[in-house]
Amino acid sequence: MKALIVILLSLITSHALAFPVAPFDALKKTTHKNINHYQAIQYDFEGIIKLSNCSGSLIAFSGQPLANKAIVMTNGHCIQKPGGYLGPKEVWVNKSINRSMKIFDKNMNLKNVQATKIIYATMSNTDVAYYELSESYEEIFQRTGVRPFLLDTLRPLEGISIEIISGYWDRGYSCEIDGFVFTLKEGDWTFTDSIRYTSGCDTIGGTSGSPIIVKGERKVIAINNTSNESGERCTINNPCEINEAGEVSTRKGVRYGQQTYQIYSCLTPDFKLDLKRSGCELPK
Repeated sequence: MKALIVILLSLITSHALAFPVAPFDALKKTTHKNINHYQAIQYDFEGIIKLSNCSGSLIAFSGQPLANKAIVMTNGHCIQKPGGYLGPKEVWVNKSINRSMKIFDKNMNLKNVQATKIIYATMSNTDVAYYELSESYEEIFQRTGVRPFLLDTLRPLEGISIEIISGYWDRGYSCEIDGFVFTLKEGDWTFTDSIRYTSGCDTIGGTSGSPIIVKGERKVIAINNTSNESGERCTINNPCEINEAGEVSTRKGVRYGQQTYQIYSCLTPDFKLDLKRSGCELPK
């Protein structure tokens, strides 16, 4: 019996810690005003989302009408699936949900928003989820004064200056894109063309789902999702890099993000998701 309990606890623990863990329910925690003021000077928080367990951002697709229902982007591993995370090849599409979130205005005040649907979520190749909110962009702006970020249509470039802004922690990070990883493997999950950061973006649990933003712009180019914590090889909390030749390497302390531009290949002219659309690059 003891052996069985140990095995079960091991399985539960390894699954629960698959990605950086948020230590508390952020929607129930009071924010420290002095930290807010300091961060507000450095970073543009307007449109940043606070989830109970992660961070996110209010994004709009290029050319999308503001009368459309608003969209929040976060990680696929942040969607609170009963029993754990999405499987390595699991995809959710147009799933009705009811999830409370908070959104920052330009003065770092928080307003309530409500998600009613998961438009798309996966942890295959990338790590992303798109929530549809109960209000349109116009309605949110009229009520809160908050504008969305623009989700970029193109793959980002190496060496550009970026900011990663976390609604969970009410703070931001600044660094550059250090390079790209052909395959990033963490436990049972694999991600392709992952983004590696330079030092400065030392993200921690709770920053999952934070937008990667071009410094000085309101343009989101990717999404923050994981890091190698102890230098182990391809294990939970310790993703490894695999190059095109199949060679494996690890970089202790390095943080990573995932691509988001691929969703444009799956959008119809009226901005609906269609995974059967010719050329769609998202996992199905």
